Amino acid sequence: MIATAGRLFVGVIIGAGTAVAEIAFLGWAALVTLVRPRPATTIEPLARHLVEVERRRIARYLPGGPAAPHLDDYTSRRALAYLGVRWIVGLLGGVVALLFLYGLATGVVWARDLLVGRSGALLVIAQVVGGLVLFFLAVQGFLGVAALDRRLAQRMLVPGDRVRYERRISELAASRAGVVAAVDAERRRIERDLHDGVQQRLVALGLLLGQARRRPDRSAELVRQAHGEAREILDALRDVAWRAYPADLDTLGLAEALSRVAERSGVSITCAVDRLPQAVETAAYFVVSEAVTNATKHAPGSRVTVNVVTTDQEVRVTVTDDGPGGADPSGGGLSGLARRAAALDGRLTVDSPPGGPTTILAVLPCG
Repeated sequence: MIATAGRLFVGVIIGAGTAVAEIAFLGWAALVTLVRPRPATTIEPLARHLVEVERRRIARYLPGGPAAPHLDDYTSRRALAYLGVRWIVGLLGGVVALLFLYGLATGVVWARDLLVGRSGALLVIAQVVGGLVLFFLAVQGFLGVAALDRRLAQRMLVPGDRVRYERRISELAASRAGVVAAVDAERRRIERDLHDGVQQRLVALGLLLGQARRRPDRSAELVRQAHGEAREILDALRDVAWRAYPADLDTLGLAEALSRVAERSGVSITCAVDRLPQAVETAAYFVVSEAVTNATKHAPGSRVTVNVVTTDQEVRVTVTDDGPGGADPSGGGLSGLARRAAALDGRLTVDSPPGGPTTILAVLPCG
C-alpha cells in the first residue's frame, strides 16, 4: 500500500515536470508552424517521443485502470492532440503536489510549536483537524489526477473497438497466408527430398536387381549391395517422415521428441515441461528442429543449447549457438518458423549480431 502510494506520488510529480516540457514543445511547434507551413517531419517524431515518455510513466507509476497505450496504437496527429490537452492535467498534478508539500511543511511547524509549548490545547486541536482535512483532500487530489491522466491517455491514444477488430482481422489474414505459405514450402521440401534422395536410391536399387538377374555369376554380390541400398532407402524414408511429423509427439510428448533431436544432432537440450496442447508441442518441436538444423549447417562445430520452459500462460523456447552469427530472420527457414509461431498468436525473435552468438526465442501461448 505504501509502495503504491509512493509510486503514485512520484508519477504525479514526474507528470508535472513533463507538462512543463510539453508546454515548451507546443510553443516551439506553434512557432515552427508559422515559419514553415509543413513541419511534420520535425514536429511529429518529437510529439510521439513525448507521448512515449508519458506512456511509460503511466504504465510504471500509475497503477490500476486500463492498460497504457502502445506506441503503435496512435497516429502522430492523435499524439499532438493528446499533448495539447495533457499539459493541463500535468499542471493540475503539480498544484496538488505543491499544496501537499505546503501542508506537510506547515504540519512540521505546528509540531515544533507544540513541542516547545508555543501553542495552546485549543489551537493544537484546530490545527490537527485542519491538517487531517487538508491531507484527505491532497490524497483525493492525487488519486483524481492519476485517474484523469490514465483516462485521458485511454480516450485519446488507445484505439477503439472497431480499430482493434480491423487490426485483428488483418493479423489473422496475414497469419493464415503465412500458414498456407509455410505448408506449401514444407510440401515442396518433402517432394524435393523424395525426388532427389529416395527416388534416386530406388532407381539404383532397381538397377542392382536387374544386374543380378542378368549376371547369375555375380548375383550374390549384387543382392548384397541391393540389400544395403534398401536399408539406406528405409533410413531416408524414416528421416523424411520424422522431419514431416515425428510420431513421438503423439505418443510420448515434446520432451521425448526433443530428446531424439538431441541424440541425432549431438546438442544439449533442456526440456522440463508437461504435456501441452498438440499445436503448441508441434510448433515448439519444429522451432527446435529447424533452429538446430540451421546451426549445424551454417555453424558446424558450434555449441548449441536448447532450453524449453513454461511460464504462467506460455512456452518459451530458446535456441543458442556460439557460431559466427549473422543469421537472416527473413530467410526461408526462420521466416517459416515465425509464420508457424504467429499462427498460434506467438512470436519468434532472432538475435544474431556479427560474430555471434545467435539466439532464437519463440514464445508460444498455451493458456
